[in-house]
Amino acid sequence: MKFKSATKGGKDVTVVTFSDAKKSRFLETSKGQTFVYGWGTEKEVTLKSLRTTLRKLATELEQHDIYTAVFDAKELCTYAKDIEEETVGTLLSESFLLATYAFSKYKTKKVKFFSELSYSNSSKGFETGIIRGVKISEAINQARELANTPGGDMTPAHLAGGATKILNGSKVNVKILKKKDIERLKMGAILGVAKGSIHEPRFIILEYKGTSARTAKSQPIIFVGKGITFDTGGLNIKPSDGLLDMHLDMSGGAAVIGALKAISDLKIDAHVIGLIPSAENSVSGESYRPGDVLTTMSGKTVDVLNTDAEGRLVLADALTYAERYNPSLVVDIATLTGAALVALGQHASAFMTKDDALAIKLSELSELSGDAIWRLPLWSDYMKYTKGNFGDLANIQSSGNARYGGAINGGAFLSHFAEKFRWAHIDSAPRMTAAPGDHLKKGATGEPIRLLIAIAESKSFS
Repeated sequence: MKFKSATKGGKDVTVVTFSDAKKSRFLETSKGQTFVYGWGTEKEVTLKSLRTTLRKLATELEQHDIYTAVFDAKELCTYAKDIEEETVGTLLSESFLLATYAFSKYKTKKVKFFSELSYSNSSKGFETGIIRGVKISEAINQARELANTPGGDMTPAHLAGGATKILNGSKVNVKILKKKDIERLKMGAILGVAKGSIHEPRFIILEYKGTSARTAKSQPIIFVGKGITFDTGGLNIKPSDGLLDMHLDMSGGAAVIGALKAISDLKIDAHVIGLIPSAENSVSGESYRPGDVLTTMSGKTVDVLNTDAEGRLVLADALTYAERYNPSLVVDIATLTGAALVALGQHASAFMTKDDALAIKLSELSELSGDAIWRLPLWSDYMKYTKGNFGDLANIQSSGNARYGGAINGGAFLSHFAEKFRWAHIDSAPRMTAAPGDHLKKGATGEPIRLLIAIAESKSFS
């Protein structure tokens, strides 16, 4: 989609103007068609409500077969009078690009997309914001494209190739570890999960250094993304209605790729590393079994009580690998548990950390970025449920009722591999796919990429 400055519309261009009415309407004038968008009578316009307003506008225009439009930037900024003009510009381009993206790779009939949005009476700050929003949303949509790709076409090797292609030409260095490299590192958890598939695992390492990090030794921020390219559940196979969206189980890995792309494009002055353990959790005579004991890269052993709790296993090895960088912060992102979805519904990801100050900061950044997260407890009370019977740990709750606190149990398990650095865990399962009211098309949301960008930009973690 093109965004450009324009002085006026024309007979072949729809002019968008705004009204505090509840419904939108068309006006025919001698100069052409005007679409009067009814944005309601909200007294206070917030970042959240403005995002919703602009996404809904983009959706309505497409529903009326309008694919090019022009509007008055000053009018929009007056509506959002308490929000900086640069931010308004960012939210405009971001919202339009996210709302109008659709996964059409396999459509035989060409899909028509919104192609051009022009604006008049714009300030320099507004136009700077437009550019920023384009960079962010294009990276998010590339991640959504990866996540939406069916599992048959998205193996660990394809995910590694996708990362390489997306980041080609950026300032991000890409390194791909293959099975032999993973074996040499003794990443027994990744290898165990990958055993049942004909597709060998990959460990993807991405590194970006901003200006300061290139000239001085720095402690990086590390994002760890779950890269399970298809999750059958293993021998504890999922029911049929739970399998359909399991190509999206690498959404955390895709988010890390998208975040590194945006961070590079925005030239953020930070040192950021992405780690993506990637495997397919499949079913065969070679599959790892309930009752197996895996030895992780850390040396800690894990009872496999359920092969469908594979995400925390691959993340465990990645968190151990992160230690070598002496990071200032590690954040893992994973579509880890259906329990998080049960707890929170579809409108916020769960997050856990033992660091209260970090929790407060991440909550603030989530409000600003638009990627909502909500804290769940990670108290010492929960740690007893992670103890193993024959190994050191168990990959699902080993005592009490395993139906309770599943999302917290996932975070508690991972905390055993994050004891040497500042760490937070984001269970993004609730935000894996678009929810009602998101004004996004079917499929992956690309969250929490905007939050990861905000973390990289924050001076709190450098």
